[in-house]
Amino acid sequence: MNNNKKELVTYAKPSRSDITRSVATSTAVETGQPSVRVEASLEAARKKFAHLRLA
Repeated sequence: MNNNKKELVTYAKPSRSDITRSVATSTAVETGQPSVRVEASLEAARKKFAHLRLA
């Protein structure tokens, strides 16, 4: 038998809050800070620089 059929893989795009939570949790583990504090600082920085766009 020949199984050359390609399976369709679907990908669910993570939301901005999911990404922020992941980064905050990872940073909190590395720095020893509470993840809530890291997440709050990320949100504050995002709001502060909201007018800037990456190239």
